[in-house]
Amino acid sequence: MKKNILNKKNIFLLGMLLFFSSCDDYLDTEPIVEIITEPEQPIKNASEAERAMSAIYSQLGGEFWQFDQFIIGDAQTDVAYAGADNVQVFQIDEYRMVATNTISNRDWGYITDMLFRCNFVLNYIDDVQDLNSQRKEEIRSEASFFRALTFFKAVQIWGDFPIITKAITSVNQNNFEEVYEQTYPSRKTQEEVYEQIFADLQVAIKSIPASNQKFKANKAAVYSLMAKVNATIPSPDWNQVIQNCDNVTAEGLTLLPVYDHLFDGNHEGNAESIMEANGDGWSSPIGAWGASMFYGTDWKKFNTPSNALVADYDAAKDEVRKKSTVLFSANTVPWSDNFWPSNKYPFANKMRKTDGTQNYYIYRYSDILLLKAEALAQTGDTAGAMALVNRVRERVQLAPLTAVSKEDALSIILHERKLELAFEGEYWFDLKRYGKSIEILSQQKDGNGNILPYAKNLTASKLLWPVPQEKIDANKNLVQNTGY
Repeated sequence: MKKNILNKKNIFLLGMLLFFSSCDDYLDTEPIVEIITEPEQPIKNASEAERAMSAIYSQLGGEFWQFDQFIIGDAQTDVAYAGADNVQVFQIDEYRMVATNTISNRDWGYITDMLFRCNFVLNYIDDVQDLNSQRKEEIRSEASFFRALTFFKAVQIWGDFPIITKAITSVNQNNFEEVYEQTYPSRKTQEEVYEQIFADLQVAIKSIPASNQKFKANKAAVYSLMAKVNATIPSPDWNQVIQNCDNVTAEGLTLLPVYDHLFDGNHEGNAESIMEANGDGWSSPIGAWGASMFYGTDWKKFNTPSNALVADYDAAKDEVRKKSTVLFSANTVPWSDNFWPSNKYPFANKMRKTDGTQNYYIYRYSDILLLKAEALAQTGDTAGAMALVNRVRERVQLAPLTAVSKEDALSIILHERKLELAFEGEYWFDLKRYGKSIEILSQQKDGNGNILPYAKNLTASKLLWPVPQEKIDANKNLVQNTGY
């Protein structure tokens, strides 16, 4: 027994040594845990507690949250082509990812780093003596919200995922087994991950700040996440979706009268915003460089609007949302591709400010209205569902629609979500939730109406990403997803 423990300890210490000796690229390599050399009280006072909470918010300025999640949500669908020239993104766009894909690897790292930051707060906030009890409970709720949100991202991308709830700050003979389990975790089933998410959300809702704080985790954001999770679990609870969407409404959310005001940079923290990342310049925690990845003519950008998206806007006579969502360059760009000519080249237009001050939504109200419409349709209330769809359409000067059946209503709602939320990182997850990914995306076409050769690559196994091979090599308890 003693020999086995010592062997585990040697393996652990060797692993950490190898990690730190090779960690010369922070963006590509993230630990599951970190070792901090002050084991007695990792968070010593109120000031350190606030800094630890700020470290969670600062992650919204990282590569996953302001770039990769939009690639995941849109480039994998018929909303956008990959754009730019990154072969790793081409793999994602064309459903031919491999386990060595660097974006899957870095995103697994960003996810586990965010979990560490949340766990650090949740594990040690009780030890802080000079923090008043109200603020302590608020911090606990905020960190719980972010941990739930992070697990939700992970389970949708990879399926089964490790449930990491401890931020190990020291190793000793009393906690070694726990250290080993948290450092080399196995993947838990999706059902177990969702149980953890629900548990975190129950903590989050207790003392979360008011919903008028748009740049922070707030009550309406928690209800929004609850609604999304209840709609996405293997057996959706549509009544809970409806209830949580109604809870969001009760927090005072409304649609902005002018759709473009959502994205023009002059209406941050608006009445439709549930929660948004606050890009506040290059020196702020969220210096919003992500906008430059999608917008501008200095180089070929990512998430090029697809011919199908533009055609959908045109077929719907949806000029308002088209103008806000897709910008055709006024000048000829110095490149062309198989989808668009250089004298008529489009860019995603919702993130337009390239000076570091771009805000982007975590949740906004029209998304929740359409989610409630989906839940109403699923429970047989097609008239109620279409009333909500038509509220969203009325804002952009489109005529009301009617549905003749549940299936008809769901098809209309899914299409409406595509037009309303394009380039907000939602559509890939919408298609998966509706069970329509392969049916719709296998029919993707180019600008000439020909089905894209790579559309046939999408199979059921490709609806989940591969577990990064680098993570498997470092942790033999991880098992690869089927098909990779």
